[in-house]
Amino acid sequence: MSVLLSFGHGYSARSLAPSLLAEGWEVIGTTRSEEKAHALRAEGVTPAIFGADLSAEIARATHVLVSAGPGEDGDPVLNAYRDALAPHIGRMAWIGYLSTTGVYGDHDGGWVDETTPLAPTTRRGRWRVAAEAAWQGFAAETGAALHIFRLAGIYGPGRGPFAKVRAGTARRIVKPGQVFSRIHVEDIAGVLRASIARPRAGAVYNLCDDDPAPPQDVIGHAADLLDLPPPPEVVFGEAEMTPMARSFYAESKRVRNDRIKDELGVRLRFPDYRAGLADLLRRERDF
Repeated sequence: MSVLLSFGHGYSARSLAPSLLAEGWEVIGTTRSEEKAHALRAEGVTPAIFGADLSAEIARATHVLVSAGPGEDGDPVLNAYRDALAPHIGRMAWIGYLSTTGVYGDHDGGWVDETTPLAPTTRRGRWRVAAEAAWQGFAAETGAALHIFRLAGIYGPGRGPFAKVRAGTARRIVKPGQVFSRIHVEDIAGVLRASIARPRAGAVYNLCDDDPAPPQDVIGHAADLLDLPPPPEVVFGEAEMTPMARSFYAESKRVRNDRIKDELGVRLRFPDYRAGLADLLRRERDF
């Protein structure tokens, strides 16, 4: 039996799990709370508490997915389980590490691909670069079949703009030249499945759709789909935002995704935000 050990079994990993479970895999997902463990069990996932002794789970795993984000003290999975993983990870078929396109930093709206030098401008981006390097070093030591996936902004069921647009709290924040790349969570799952089926140790992939776009265009289109007036425009410098939300606007770039298509044969279900938002709204109305 194939066994996926998913560290930090959150939004993206939970989108991948159902298709693996349907094919007879066991999926072990870590969480930090008993409450979340009950929710995972209800989804068919075997829960495990992060920080506990996972030696038995690691010994059974054939594949590993790391979604847990790093902090100032480094990657939490390596910090907690490096010694437990080291004797086993070299024989596993596939190791996936979910990173972010934030590692590329700011390119004034220009294009980046997997060969672009890493130059993060945010603290979180610098933590990600360090975590990627730590996993690459660990893979070099152990022979692990590491694959790094750099994710653009994630949206999908439960993470769309419609609730705020309906509530009248959405704003079209305008910063000239600002563009973001994004990716539907189900396309993340599709790319991960394609990589599992066609592993290439050491590979790095950008995960994004085909249409980088200004954020205000996405909000405006969501309003159009709801037949509501467009939310008001707010100049970036005058917008009330959390420090984390504001930090996203510190970087502007367009991310290329050719490698997932050329190497993995991926065909995105949602190649742009228009297709993705239309599908989210259809699901809401069919629910």
